[in-house]
Amino acid sequence: MQETEKPLVLVVDDEPAQRALLSYNLKAAGFRVATANDGEEAMLAVAEEAPDVILLDWMLPRLSGLEACRQIKATAGGRQSAVIMVSARSEEADRVRGLDTGADDYIVKPYSVAELLARVKANLRRVRPTAAGAVLEVGDVRLDTESYRVTRGGMAVHLGPTEFRLLAALMERQGKVWTREALLDRVWGRDIYIDTRTVDVHVGRLRKALCIHGGADPIRTVRGAGYAMD
Repeated sequence: MQETEKPLVLVVDDEPAQRALLSYNLKAAGFRVATANDGEEAMLAVAEEAPDVILLDWMLPRLSGLEACRQIKATAGGRQSAVIMVSARSEEADRVRGLDTGADDYIVKPYSVAELLARVKANLRRVRPTAAGAVLEVGDVRLDTESYRVTRGGMAVHLGPTEFRLLAALMERQGKVWTREALLDRVWGRDIYIDTRTVDVHVGRLRKALCIHGGADPIRTVRGAGYAMD
């Protein structure tokens, strides 16, 4: 799997040793990792990095984990991320409070690394199924992320690597309108500086491949915004 395809986990914790431990284990499990040491840094990282999963410690300086979670889930980008609240608070009322704030999951300290990784993967399957080896289907288009095979109406569709990643992004967020900039970040990576018109070229190639056996164009162009697959 290419580096830009690897799911990104944001670790938010004010203890350097804990950040280092989590980063090491997450990278060993095949994830990209970003870190923040308080709630305010977490907000900036969410806006800049668009993580797939956020491990958010409850007790943070400057901005608590609860308030950070509330603010993250209030943003369009943050709603696309899975937030796992990490806390030493084990009472049922605390769990309920964390989940009511918007957290998708809640894990109590101390925890095993194996359990944490299992929680991350479980939440990842929901927010970014292509990274979890899922099979996606939208209409008569079927994409298998493990075998790298695409079919439409049961007939094979041959795609290049870029078109495959582009289709995967469109399918995993069925109905979502992707801007060209967002597709550049997801498919090509944030460190690659290319013209947004490149997206249009590859969407054109993808459309041609999907329609080679006939059928209506499954990709919708949203004027002034971007592309979606319904």
